[in-house]
Amino acid sequence: MSEHVGRQGTGGLLGALSRRRRHRLAPVVLLLLALGATGGAYAVLAPTPQAQASSGVSSAVVDEGRALFLKNCASCHGLNLQGTTDGPSLIGVGAAAVDFQVGTGRMPAVRLGAQVEDKPNQFSQQEIAAMAAYIASLAPGPAIPSEEQLDYSEADPAEGGSIYRTNCAMCHNYAGSGGALTEGKYAPSLKGVSPEYIYEAMLTGPQSMPVFGENTLVPEDKRAVIAFLKTIDSEPDPGGASLGKVGPVSEGAVGWLVGLGGLIACAVWLGAKAR
Repeated sequence: MSEHVGRQGTGGLLGALSRRRRHRLAPVVLLLLALGATGGAYAVLAPTPQAQASSGVSSAVVDEGRALFLKNCASCHGLNLQGTTDGPSLIGVGAAAVDFQVGTGRMPAVRLGAQVEDKPNQFSQQEIAAMAAYIASLAPGPAIPSEEQLDYSEADPAEGGSIYRTNCAMCHNYAGSGGALTEGKYAPSLKGVSPEYIYEAMLTGPQSMPVFGENTLVPEDKRAVIAFLKTIDSEPDPGGASLGKVGPVSEGAVGWLVGLGGLIACAVWLGAKAR
């Protein structure tokens, strides 16, 4: 008898649960519970801007960077860095990309085109650092290189030259003078560029440049490349004018115009004197 009653009680409980599951509001309740659980987990586990910003950066700096971003960048890159038809997403680009693009004046861009040109930047270093901290606070990415990473005083310029000729010379010219690419693009000159921007360009791969991450070119390799570029920057030209170090085109043009032109002028002068 007690067993029968127990089965009835269990069956009644299961039946009540089954009826509740079939209730027309059950899916709504389950959806709200799932959304609440997801939101709560995100609020607890998601890193705050202070936690993901560059080392030691305060929330006030991140807030300043956000205000600058919304005023100067959001129209192209989106209010949430998601990108638009006028600009790519900035999620995960890291502080190094911001420091390079804004510090060299490429961003904000004056106009859209095959390639964004560098120009005098319109922000102070403090403002650039604030924008970099804000963007770095939202997603991980390459950080701005430290002074230790940029110290190339002990680097080997010869090794850097070998790395440069293997990976960079086909676009930037054998001496870093730059050169034309396809579809209106070009590789800019590397003469006079600061070590910080050279390192960040290798680290982030701006525009047509491939990314040479820390696993592709280790920091020692990057410092060696910088040492090579700074060495050839300071080299004298014992043979005369460098002609921009752009290769045989300019040298051949000078040879034809000056050398051959001079010979023709001498021939004309001698012919005139013989009359």
